[in-house]
Amino acid sequence: MIKELIKDEALLSQPCEPATADDAEVAQDLLDTLGSLEDAACLAANQIGVTKCVVAYLDDNEQPRVMYNPTLKLALGAFKTTEGCLSLEADSKVTRYDRIKVAYDELVDGALQPRKKDFTGWTAQLIQHMIDHCKGKLV
Repeated sequence: MIKELIKDEALLSQPCEPATADDAEVAQDLLDTLGSLEDAACLAANQIGVTKCVVAYLDDNEQPRVMYNPTLKLALGAFKTTEGCLSLEADSKVTRYDRIKVAYDELVDGALQPRKKDFTGWTAQLIQHMIDHCKGKLV
């Protein structure tokens, strides 16, 4: 279901709770909402009002992907950039990394399965932005 985006910084600043397989509906709502937004590349569950650690993003081929409980394990190639956010009016200056390794869970046949994957470039930047959202950190 397409959800309204949350702009309340108090809600967005709360760290998210770990997600479980029971949060599959939240993941679908993220995908539906992301797909409905023009020029959007990623969303975290707290941006649709759910304080669970679930994120959705578009990969390098513009295909939607979901991660449950993503954590940054390795970050290389620091750079400074300016980012916008669908939930905030102003852009922010941040430090990001060009190459990252992320541990996360993926929903497979109704159960969460642990995964690790390397990301680079724009996709790495999106995922770092979403991990910040899960931590309650606003850019």
